[in-house]
This record gives sequence, structure tokens and C-alpha cells, in this order.
Amino acid sequence: MDLRQLGHLLAVVEHRSFSAAARALHTVQSNVSTHVAKLEKELGTVLIDRHAMVPTAEGLAVVERARRIRTELQAIEDDIVSMRHEVAGEVRIGCIGTTGRWMATPLLGELSDRHPALHPVLVDATTTSLAPRVLNGDLDMAVVNTPVVEAGLETEPLFDEERIVVAPGDHPLAGAGTIDVATLAEHRVMLTPAGTTFRDAIDRELDAVGLRLQAAAEVDGLRLLASLAYQGYAPALLPASAVSGYPEGDWSLVHVEGLARRSVGLVRNRRTTPSMPVLATRDVLRDVIREIAPHQPGIHVTLEP
Repeated sequence: MDLRQLGHLLAVVEHRSFSAAARALHTVQSNVSTHVAKLEKELGTVLIDRHAMVPTAEGLAVVERARRIRTELQAIEDDIVSMRHEVAGEVRIGCIGTTGRWMATPLLGELSDRHPALHPVLVDATTTSLAPRVLNGDLDMAVVNTPVVEAGLETEPLFDEERIVVAPGDHPLAGAGTIDVATLAEHRVMLTPAGTTFRDAIDRELDAVGLRLQAAAEVDGLRLLASLAYQGYAPALLPASAVSGYPEGDWSLVHVEGLARRSVGLVRNRRTTPSMPVLATRDVLRDVIREIAPHQPGIHVTLEP
């Protein structure tokens, strides 16, 4: 077994064909096929189902470890460069879109000031898609909604956010400041659809006290939901992060008492050792949260000092 065999296996899995893997590796298909076949012969098992072009059960086991090996090899190179010169290398950071709206600009600016040789890559996605990418080594860390139930991930709390209503200026809720859930249930508000994590958590809380929200519209996308509210279509119930950063206009924010806060944390793969660039990026991200988050409406920092 050698590193080239593992690398060719990963390319086939990630590109879903031998020909696509060859193009990605800048080689010929026969070379990829030979390396994978040699690895299968040495291990005495089939790693790739040639009909479906997906890894077998044995293949998945090898791929999981091969991805960790690839991550560790890149970390070795990044650590040596960072020790000899300045912190340098690529760091891949996932972030849920609502948090990214107010965090991304100060984070990138601070990283550029402190570590100009660092190359951050930001990925905007949902928690359900970001967590597996941290596990398989595609991302070095991710800012996600917590808790994340996955033994392979370690989680560090960052902040809790309230659920807030954005109300158009001509709506009865505008200017209310704070309402309770019973008052909220009296009005039609825009919501994410049933089946989404945000909506289901709210429905469970209100069911427990015998209340149900009235949907003025259901929109699958928190940023679009916020945009419609700011444009005056109808009030919207949103996590606090989704309402941060919008310019002033004819609308108001209304806090809702009686709804639990939503938690956001930083996750990374506990099975790998973070490189110096990853550690440096994590430190900058923590500092940005401590500095910026307290100034966002409805956000309460839970990051340890």
C-alpha cells in the first residue's frame, strides 16, 4: 500500500468515475485503474462497485482513513512552512449562511491583517451538509447549529441567538419591542416549512403550551425569508443572525419571550490534529465572535473567555 494508491482511490470516490478521477489527477485512466486494482489486491477485497461507481462497505472504511491521512499530510506541510516563516496554507471554513452574513467580512479582514499568507476558503451551507464535510476532511472546521450528534466531531460553543420577529412598519406588531408566544400566535407570520429544523423546534415548543402559529407564507430559506420581511410582505419569525446587517428601513425587530434560544458552535474533526494554520484561524474566529457578536441584536456570546 502506498500514498498514490490511496490518492487514486479517493479521486475515484470523489469524482464518481475512473475517467473523471484521471482528469482531476492529470493522468490517464489506466493509471488510476491500476493503482486502485493493486490496492484491492493487497487488501484482498473490492473497494469500488464498478456498476454503481460507489465505494463498497470495505471501500468506505478505507476511504475514511485515507481522508484523514490526506489531511494529516497537508497539515505536516503547513506546519513546517508556518514554523519557518509566517502562518501560511489553506484553511477551509464552513459556515451557516445566517451567521456568515455578519461574521464573514470581519473574519476575512482580521485573517488578512494577522496572517496575510493564509488562504481561507469559506463554504456557505446548512448544518446538515457541513457536519459530514468536516468529518470526511473536506472542511477544517465549521460554524453550525448545535448540538450536532456525531461522535467524530468536537464542538465548542460560540453563541446563542434569540428567535426574533421582523415586522413591517405598518403591522400591528411593529414597535411592540417584546411580545410573548401567545401574542405571536394571534398573528399570521412567515415561517420556514414544517420539516425544517428551525420550524420543527418552534412547533414543538408551542405544542407543549397548546399554541400553534399561523403561517402567512412558508419559505424554505432563512435569508429569503428575512428579505421578504424587510421588503414589507409580512412579519417573519427568524433566528437573530438572519436579521443582522440589514440597513435601516420601515420595519422593526420584535423580541419573543417564551421561545428557547438557538445555539451555534464551532465543530472540527476530533480524529485529526489541527495544523498551525487551522489553530491560528480558530483563534481569529473566536476573537471576531467576542468582538462582533455582542453588537448583533438578539445574540448572546457563550464562548469561554
